[in-house]
Amino acid sequence: MTDLSHLARPGAEIAVRVTPKASRDAVTLVDGAIRVQVTTVPEDGKANAAVVKLLARALGIAKSRLTLVRGATARDKLFRIED
Repeated sequence: MTDLSHLARPGAEIAVRVTPKASRDAVTLVDGAIRVQVTTVPEDGKANAAVVKLLARALGIAKSRLTLVRGATARDKLFRIED
């Protein structure tokens, strides 16, 4: 998994591209863009919860510090790191 701890600043906004129903869970950095692949299906917020879990682990922060700002039902999401 890619180490994104250098991005973990309070108030920072992180844009990610999500691929649900992937073959494996992964967080990668491709050409400066963060891509998150989850094996979970996108229903009832299950994929969003899996994305938060993986992204928090890659950033080295608690899941409760990540807030979904935009893109609850889209593949492109924007997260904010809270204090």
